[in-house]
Amino acid sequence: MNKKLTAALSGGAVLLLALTGCTSDEGNPELDAWAKKVCDAVPAQNAKISAAYVAITKAAKDTTSTPKELQQADSEAFQDLADGYKARANLISNAGAPPGVKDGAKVQQDVVKKLTALSAAYGDLKKRVDGLDTKNQAKFASGLKDVSAEMKQVETQRKSAVDALKTLESGDTKKALTSQEGCKQAASVTASAAAADS
Repeated sequence: MNKKLTAALSGGAVLLLALTGCTSDEGNPELDAWAKKVCDAVPAQNAKISAAYVAITKAAKDTTSTPKELQQADSEAFQDLADGYKARANLISNAGAPPGVKDGAKVQQDVVKKLTALSAAYGDLKKRVDGLDTKNQAKFASGLKDVSAEMKQVETQRKSAVDALKTLESGDTKKALTSQEGCKQAASVTASAAAADS
């Protein structure tokens, strides 16, 4: 079960890549200022999210973990993911719509809505894990199975959030974001986390 849970969660690394790239452009000053607002906080958020995925992977691979230890590791990781995606939603919400971008406000609101829903989903998973019976091995295993089933729904939400972010970062917006140091650092952190997880 842990391997299935880890596989579903590790797919979240794709979301971290959604605001990264390797292009540069003169862009426009207003859009560049918007991109700076978004990118300045990204490295810290990505570090938190990446660390949570690493923690879940580590717990899943550690066959010596007790149910209580596994519960604690998963609970903390789910909380960090909930906090990380909520912070990302707040960041994009506070930055406002990307200036001069067609349907910018609509796309921005869609990203905020989907990241907020993803955060809430991870919060729900934390509650589920916290409620598992660690004193009864059979009940604990059964409970983890239920969490795994719920993860399939979260995976659908994660993909939806990734698609929304890809829409936000297309065209001129992508050029502005990828020219910012914060988003370049995020790409480096994400690549390192992906390598560690492989």
